[in-house]
Amino acid sequence: MTLDMDFVRGQFPAFQEPSLQGQAFFENAGGSYTCRQVIDRLTRYYTQRKVQPYAPYAASELAGAEMDEARARLAAMMGVATEELSFGPSTTQNTYVLAQAFRQFLKPGEAIVVTNQDHEANTGPWRRLAESGIEVREWRINPQTGHLDPADLEQLLDENVRLVCFPHCSNVVGEINPVTEITALSHAAGAFVCVDGVSYAPHGLPNVGDLGPDIYLFSAYKTYGPHQGLMVVRRELGALLPNQAHYFNADCLYKRFTPAGPDHAQMAASAGMADYIEALNAHHGGPAEGAAEQAAFVHDLMRAHEIALLQPLLDAVKTRNDLRLLGPAEAEKRAPTVALALNRPAEPVARQLGEYGVMAGGGDFYAVRALTAMGVDPEQGVLRLSFTHYTSPEEVETLIAALDQVL
Repeated sequence: MTLDMDFVRGQFPAFQEPSLQGQAFFENAGGSYTCRQVIDRLTRYYTQRKVQPYAPYAASELAGAEMDEARARLAAMMGVATEELSFGPSTTQNTYVLAQAFRQFLKPGEAIVVTNQDHEANTGPWRRLAESGIEVREWRINPQTGHLDPADLEQLLDENVRLVCFPHCSNVVGEINPVTEITALSHAAGAFVCVDGVSYAPHGLPNVGDLGPDIYLFSAYKTYGPHQGLMVVRRELGALLPNQAHYFNADCLYKRFTPAGPDHAQMAASAGMADYIEALNAHHGGPAEGAAEQAAFVHDLMRAHEIALLQPLLDAVKTRNDLRLLGPAEAEKRAPTVALALNRPAEPVARQLGEYGVMAGGGDFYAVRALTAMGVDPEQGVLRLSFTHYTSPEEVETLIAALDQVL
């Protein structure tokens, strides 16, 4: 089974937008196009239901029901309980709040593990726990490949480690880390696990229940949705961590770690992400029942399409002597987020690509620690070429040809 690209692209108004015609979008790691189902729900909420939710009148009841629907359906697709999924202003904000909960929970002398492969949002807040006497241990990447070796993590784990934080995949290295293996290692040592899934979730919604971490975070605006942060906190850990919300919300798991709360309209519109996954599943003859099973079917469709498109791009750049490909050269091992270290600043090169109809980005992408560890000057940055399942083979061909011209 392969993706029906006409059907897929028909779900995204951006591909019918006149001002975007003739341009290939390769900055999806910074934020994806939004699917029609999300836009329709957001428009409906703002026009029909933009009232305080959960009050005893029709418009308010509909508003609250649609917010509840988003949580219930997406949680089911991710294999977790409805109450274990929270919505907040952003993944950065959600991570910061969690770090404050752990600041109160951990004792001086206890330890956490962070990596230098992360986006700063999933390492900076945890590293600042050192100010409260918490030992911070760094699980370091291979400086040549950017790889995180689980064997190196084993050397860091002991009875003092209470938390291990790492990305499902890095936003510059791209390699998909073995979440289940790392989680099992960490749990065996008595540590909880926090996974940053921001760079992975757009390539297929993960089944967090099967993967096993205690915390999983990702951003809806990079997963075809609105600008909200989605956060799974498993029930057992959530009950242990100190409440960060209003005291009277302490007994509600999905409110305990989002003191600012979600944007009501955007949370309601997030149900459109579930609509889209269900539409893809039905169109391609996927499972008739089971939210997690349908999401898994769509996940595999997306990954197969992306792998097929990614390998030609990797083949085109991996042997060039005027750049350095960060991360694996095998498409099966990584997400389609390809960072290239050039022999010159990256941002002007991205601007040049725009002249050939390619939308891409250049910079450090908040992965300063990872770039520095690999010997890349963050001031020069990297050229990042990122796509997702709605990208076409023709667009990848356009990108490769434009790279040849610009480089």
